Amino acid sequence: MELGLQVPDFTLPGGTAALGAELAEAVRAADDAGFAYLAVMDHFFQIPSVGPSDRPMLEAYTTLGYFAAHTRRAKLFTYVTGAIYRHPGLLAKAVTTLDVLSGGRAMLGIGAGWNEEEARGLGFPFPSTSERFELLEENLGYVRQMWDEEDKPFSSKHFTAERLLNSPQPPHRPPIMVGGGGEKKTLRLVAKYGDFCNIGNGPDLERKLDVLKRHCETESRDYAEIAKTVYHYLDIGPSGEKTGEFLAEARRLHRLGVQAVIGPLPGGLDRDRIEIFAQDIIPAVKELA
Repeated sequence: MELGLQVPDFTLPGGTAALGAELAEAVRAADDAGFAYLAVMDHFFQIPSVGPSDRPMLEAYTTLGYFAAHTRRAKLFTYVTGAIYRHPGLLAKAVTTLDVLSGGRAMLGIGAGWNEEEARGLGFPFPSTSERFELLEENLGYVRQMWDEEDKPFSSKHFTAERLLNSPQPPHRPPIMVGGGGEKKTLRLVAKYGDFCNIGNGPDLERKLDVLKRHCETESRDYAEIAKTVYHYLDIGPSGEKTGEFLAEARRLHRLGVQAVIGPLPGGLDRDRIEIFAQDIIPAVKELA
């Protein structure tokens, strides 16, 4: 099993002036500690579950490029891109650029998008739920085609493109994570397009994995090909006092077939807790593989 660190909050002790230096130090430490994934949210306003909307929020792909320059091993991705925020040609090019410059470490995390407040605030279109899922599926088809060697045209309900030229191509096609646990639409798209799923670690996790398995049967997809990840707070307590609880939960998730646990450190990017992960947790979790 692997662990991934999501960075959802950019309210760091040194304020805006020190933000770049503090982020660089934190992601270097996480990379050295053995976190397999580093992720940021794709939001422009802070989300309610983290803090007030006016707290600092950085644009995702610029930030991931910065992470790439300060790390060597971890996979880099958004957790997850809203399909309503970027034309899929721009999105594919951004992920390609990240992959090329990071030495093949980019992934594409993508979902339908949900934050109406920031969309309305900045003037992004915010269509109905059904249309957002149409856009999500069309983004998935467009991006996968753009990562093919042939620069063919693309046409769908919402997008028409004459030539999906993408030079340079990424070193290896970036894996695609379709985020979310919606049983009718999202998990069907995971089965059809995804290399990774990501489902919240709730009481319905086991059922949702069974639903994904049934969608895979419908789509003639091998369920084992899809890496199963869950969103789960990396809560080991301020000084590591909850390490045993965290490892017990990791073992339970492993028994369900989960291959990676990805989430934030409650309380922020504390170097001491990252060191506890390096010494005590990541080596124990790796043994579950």
